[in-house]
Amino acid sequence: MNLLRAATLTVSDVGAAVGRFEQWLDYRCIERGPFDAGLAAAWGAPASAGCDCAVLQPASGANVFLRLVEGDSVPGYLPIRTYGWAAIEINVQDVLATAARMEASPFQIIGPPKRIPGLPTIHPMQVRGPDAETVYLTEINGDPALPEAASPIDRLFILVLACRDMRATADWFAQTLGLQNGESSAIPYSMINKSFDLPPTELHEIVTATRAGQIFLEFDQYPAAATDRPRHPQALSPGVAVCTIFHPDFASLDLQWGSPPTQREGAIYGGRLSGIARTPEGALLEIVDAG
Repeated sequence: MNLLRAATLTVSDVGAAVGRFEQWLDYRCIERGPFDAGLAAAWGAPASAGCDCAVLQPASGANVFLRLVEGDSVPGYLPIRTYGWAAIEINVQDVLATAARMEASPFQIIGPPKRIPGLPTIHPMQVRGPDAETVYLTEINGDPALPEAASPIDRLFILVLACRDMRATADWFAQTLGLQNGESSAIPYSMINKSFDLPPTELHEIVTATRAGQIFLEFDQYPAAATDRPRHPQALSPGVAVCTIFHPDFASLDLQWGSPPTQREGAIYGGRLSGIARTPEGALLEIVDAG
């Protein structure tokens, strides 16, 4: 069971973003309405209450969702430059065909399909949307820890966290949520090198987190030049604002809740309890009772 449940992105126009994800990434809108005031308050973003909000599901029908919440753009915000949730990763059946499709789309290709040394089972590319959303599109071939796509463009399967101290963050996830961390590796990370004007061969350390052998989070060590993410007061942060995960042992979790676990309705929750915590970077992590 992959524990990743949803990613929440802040966008300037929900209607336009829904159209973009539906036309070019084959998602469909399954819920639309004002962002719940109770949830906004739980997330420490009461200014986002009542903003237009949509929940999207992939063409395959997988129960892993994208949630779009409308918000004003933040002056000075640059993607892949700040700590917090940096990117969403979606699996595709054919990355070369996906790249050809993206050429005609409003998504800008910021990283063409490229093999990564030491990672032979994945073939990724990267795009950026008009709201500065960073999306990794990855073809998976024969990796038991990763789900292969069931439709040409399928499901969210990894969220990427930009870390101030990657090892400390990985340890926090392991200790508080019982996740297992893989072996860290250093790769020539083109997205980070481009964003920080570093040589293309510069190496950056990454590590993945798993539960029951399934990878669903990636932690990236960011350069010292990275900063905290700016945001409007009491509003959701720009870019990827929240990561929502399932947890099969919710009742046993011993962590400092930012808001008390509350029963919530809708496609993402299904009437289950959910609570909010913050990672060592201060990024919002929503945890839903998988039981």
